[in-house]
Amino acid sequence: MDCFDFLPDPIIIDIFNAVSDVKTLTCCRAVSRRFNALVPHADALLLRVDRVLPESDPDSLLLSFFRNLLNSVHHFLSPHPAPVPPNYPTRVLRGFARIRDLEIELPSGDLRLEKGTVVKYRAVFGERLRSCVILGFRHWHGAGEAQDGFVEELKERVAWIVSALVGASARHHYVASQVAREHRGLARLAVRDRDGEGEVVMDELGLREAAAAAAGSHGEGPGTLAVPTLRMSMRHERTVEIAGGGGGARLEGPMLVVVRPDEDDDAAEEDDAELALEAFGSGAHGEVVRALLKSGSYLMEMNSF
Repeated sequence: MDCFDFLPDPIIIDIFNAVSDVKTLTCCRAVSRRFNALVPHADALLLRVDRVLPESDPDSLLLSFFRNLLNSVHHFLSPHPAPVPPNYPTRVLRGFARIRDLEIELPSGDLRLEKGTVVKYRAVFGERLRSCVILGFRHWHGAGEAQDGFVEELKERVAWIVSALVGASARHHYVASQVAREHRGLARLAVRDRDGEGEVVMDELGLREAAAAAAGSHGEGPGTLAVPTLRMSMRHERTVEIAGGGGGARLEGPMLVVVRPDEDDDAAEEDDAELALEAFGSGAHGEVVRALLKSGSYLMEMNSF
């Protein structure tokens, strides 16, 4: 006797939502006719992309953009970044009819920084960038270890910022906006990587904006990268010590940047703190963020690209 036969359909769908993994759910469709009929009704999904394939057009917009960017920040980025193939997630997800909450996990991050450098970001998009929080540092040491030198140059920090913004915009441009157009019922979408490097998030309003913008392109594919003129509030310290695990740890040159569109005139320091803590408010990174929020901020502006 199959115990699942005694369960009503809504409970089985809840079980499928708890499973969430698209590959596993696709296999479940082969179990029985009932499973085959119910799996497409799962509305909370996780799509793990096993590998990223290069686009057929070698002169694509993203590749050209990366090539130009590498001329100025090649020290921090990989010489051969692999773009996310357009429409790949949408093809896989077409078998699911009622997706509400979707997470897409990419195999690796977009940034290729020098050894000992860590840069993480969380970006919120609609049709274009709404906000982005970037946390960066170099050389994580255990307590009592020798301190390596850190070159505190604005050029280096700007390279970190640009790298994170380009990575976030590429994810939105080639993944999130296409999924938003195909799945109009989505309420939340997150695109992240297994390395924990960066995350692009879209809420229900942002998804509607992105879907309308994608539909306005008349099927011609993505247009320009969605980065307007930006105003950035940057905080940094020479070192920050945190409790960490065991005997504590020291971060050298930690930097916290809160990025907003330049027209966001109502932005305040309290809003910056809220965004930063929402992005990195837990664990060791939360300690670093709270320490940096006590520092004075420096304002910068970056033109749209």
